[in-house]
Amino acid sequence: MIANLKSFAPLALARGEPQRSQIWSKHREELIASTEKNGWDGSWYRRAYYDDGTPLGAAENTECQIDSLAQTWAIISGAGNSDRAQTAMQSVYEHLVNISDEIILLFSPPFKHTPLDPGYIKGYLPGVRENGGQYTHAASWVVIATALLGQRKRAFELFSFLNPVNHTLDIARTNCYKLEPYVLAGDIYSNLQNVGRGGWSWYTGASGWMYRAGVEYILGFQVAGNEVSLCPCVPPDWTKFSISYRYGKSTFHFEVTLSPDSGPEKKIEAQKFSLIDDGEIHRILVVF
Repeated sequence: MIANLKSFAPLALARGEPQRSQIWSKHREELIASTEKNGWDGSWYRRAYYDDGTPLGAAENTECQIDSLAQTWAIISGAGNSDRAQTAMQSVYEHLVNISDEIILLFSPPFKHTPLDPGYIKGYLPGVRENGGQYTHAASWVVIATALLGQRKRAFELFSFLNPVNHTLDIARTNCYKLEPYVLAGDIYSNLQNVGRGGWSWYTGASGWMYRAGVEYILGFQVAGNEVSLCPCVPPDWTKFSISYRYGKSTFHFEVTLSPDSGPEKKIEAQKFSLIDDGEIHRILVVF
């Protein structure tokens, strides 16, 4: 909601509706203040509250102690307190990233015994789909939030976890994953009997978010109107890469070079370029 209000308020203003824009902006600020007051749990943001006021996604919970959504969107929305949001993401890396099995959990531990009703999610077995497995939509948001923090090595490592090819590099991993290597799984199980097994494949929503994570946040190539912004968060050992982009009848070839002093964890400042539809081929050298 906070991210949506941030995006829609200027659109309302551009359409000549300043009052609506002001209402949305004010509501956004109120939501941010309320989230910081009521949502912070000490090391991460809580996910929600039950009708009786019991928190969900809190350290006091025996199930769903931490949920990735509240942590990643504290970064993606730009609304989270800077220090808290970074602490929250560190909690994600410690509690929800399973490096040995290369999966990123939605939350942990899964629902199994709680007498409260979190909704249909509890209908799945523990560690299956949204109930404590990897839900790839949310895993993509972990990658995006990590890239926004400028953590170049970690962002690419987490991105590689999502790549289905990496789950089928040998017979053992292929037999574990049990899905196609050329399409994305909407979920991967963390259930002990089936850890690493892919669930719903050909999941276009998740693949769309993975594509955005790779192009817009790892490569840092973002288009808005007739302007390109380049702000790469590629691994420290990358020295260059290239992107070709069609804009109308024009073609733009971007050759991106990263100098050694860009630093392994130093956040790179964006560079912006104008696009023109003149039917020509444009070659642009970008140095960071």
